[in-house]
Amino acid sequence: MMVPRLGAQPTERGCCFRLWSTRARRAGVVLYDQRGQETAEHPLTPKGDGIFETELAGAQAGVRYKFRLDDGPPLPDPYARYLPDGVHGPAEVMSGSYSWRHTDWAGLPLERLVIYELHVGTFTPEGTFAAARAHLPYLADLGVSAVELMPVAAFPGQRGWGYDGVAHFAPHAAYGTPDELRELVDAAHGLGMAVLLDVVYNHWGPDGNYLSAYSPEYFTSAHKTPWGDAPNFDQAHSAYMRAYVLDNARYWLEEFRFDGLRLDATHSIQDDSPQHILAALAERVKALPGGKLLIAEDERNLPRLVTDYGLDAVWADDFHHQVHVLLTREHDGYYADYRPELVDLAKTIHGGWLYQGEISPHLDRPRGEPATALEAASLVYCIQNHDQVGNRAFGERLNQLTSLDRYRAVSALLLFLPYTPLLFMGQEWAASTPFLYFTDHHAELGAQVTAGRRSEFCHFQAFSTPGSAEAIPDPQALATFAASRLDWHETGQAPYSQVLDLYRQLLALRRSDPVLSNGSRERMTVGTLAPDVLWVHRWEGAEHRLLLLNLGLERPLAELAMPAGLSWRPLLGTTAGGQLLPMHSALLLTATGDPA
Repeated sequence: MMVPRLGAQPTERGCCFRLWSTRARRAGVVLYDQRGQETAEHPLTPKGDGIFETELAGAQAGVRYKFRLDDGPPLPDPYARYLPDGVHGPAEVMSGSYSWRHTDWAGLPLERLVIYELHVGTFTPEGTFAAARAHLPYLADLGVSAVELMPVAAFPGQRGWGYDGVAHFAPHAAYGTPDELRELVDAAHGLGMAVLLDVVYNHWGPDGNYLSAYSPEYFTSAHKTPWGDAPNFDQAHSAYMRAYVLDNARYWLEEFRFDGLRLDATHSIQDDSPQHILAALAERVKALPGGKLLIAEDERNLPRLVTDYGLDAVWADDFHHQVHVLLTREHDGYYADYRPELVDLAKTIHGGWLYQGEISPHLDRPRGEPATALEAASLVYCIQNHDQVGNRAFGERLNQLTSLDRYRAVSALLLFLPYTPLLFMGQEWAASTPFLYFTDHHAELGAQVTAGRRSEFCHFQAFSTPGSAEAIPDPQALATFAASRLDWHETGQAPYSQVLDLYRQLLALRRSDPVLSNGSRERMTVGTLAPDVLWVHRWEGAEHRLLLLNLGLERPLAELAMPAGLSWRPLLGTTAGGQLLPMHSALLLTATGDPA
């Protein structure tokens, strides 16, 4: 079924306004001035199958509008391209006339990505697209090749993570205008960096979602999600939700020239139709020019997301979880599935992920399938991301939960491996600022969010005593958001600057070294030399590189039985050691020749 493009579409004569409603007998478009006052209302013509539309001559970019169904109050447009007064206000017609400067940009292949995840609102003091754009040269100099923006689709209030988005075509107004977002993407391309966008198609936020006011069939009770009724991808009238998602992906990739999308929590997307919406999305995106990428966040460890559905990569969180448990010994929640054993980390690195069908103690059922069919680049590894930091009660980063030496060591491991690395903003200098969970809902919903945030930690041992959860920062408090902003002054101060220098060196090696710049799982072996020493060997032709990760006591290099029988010499260490492998360190060694 062909679904017409909904919302406000500029034409040569003016603008075509179009909606779909299974409720309304009649509909109109209500126009507003810049002060939010109604100025006129025009009827929409019914076209059958719930479609209403009209073309208004002279309605140019800048015109603000809402839709009215029957005699009800005016409703915001869920397909709005810009909501300058927030998700409950009028939409603004956009021209789409931005003049791109870097028109020769051809994108980057997946295997060249070093991804840097950032939240626009806390990445800079200003919290805007324009301010983030000013920091792009820093990221390019660091060695980042792809910036990943946490969701920017319009959500209620001024501040939030973005996963409560309700108007998926409208960049969040507090961050800037749509053209300022285009300028950010354009500037990144001019510096040789791709830009990815985090999008959320598994649920809509609880405040400002007007889709159901037009047609309840956008969602279905046939499937349930942690957020309520699921988006309707497989029941009656599902063509409209499917079109919403497919058109939204095309919109960001074509009209904003994003290089790819990170798909949030695809394990929560439920679809029993003949072609799963993820496969349909991959089919649509692969038809676009420029090699656009699709990366799934999915906890199931299923290679079919890539091999069958056609996505490009998937977050492989087992690596993060295994590293985290090794360094912190935490065992709450999903960390119950992991042991603080280096042999399990070696197994994870060798297999791509740890769980390949084994029983998950946390879930009490089998989890995962072997990842042998996936290239290294198709598995995204990290030691921090917004979830793993922000979903902690106090938003602590990994460097705040372990020693700086151990943090530097696992940073070296991450960037040595052939898998696609993802860095979370501030990670590269071991930022001291937390990343907390913050919202800006109306009072009633905000109180529920605050109470829910504190109650979700009641089963954790640290919050088992009465009243202990009250210490958890209030998501609704402005101070919680303010505390999450990066402190850029740290980059010029010790010890942060030394960590930053290490990241620059590691990323330079990953970019230029003949072995590290050619990612292959086939030319990698991994194992342990002792219960506290991990080794990873990679090679390309006669060039060999070896990383030793020591989470135990200092050891003389001469006493270690190095793999491959080569004559190894130090190339880079996270801690100075001479002929020693210092405690809590990583050492990168190099050799040339054929193994004995």
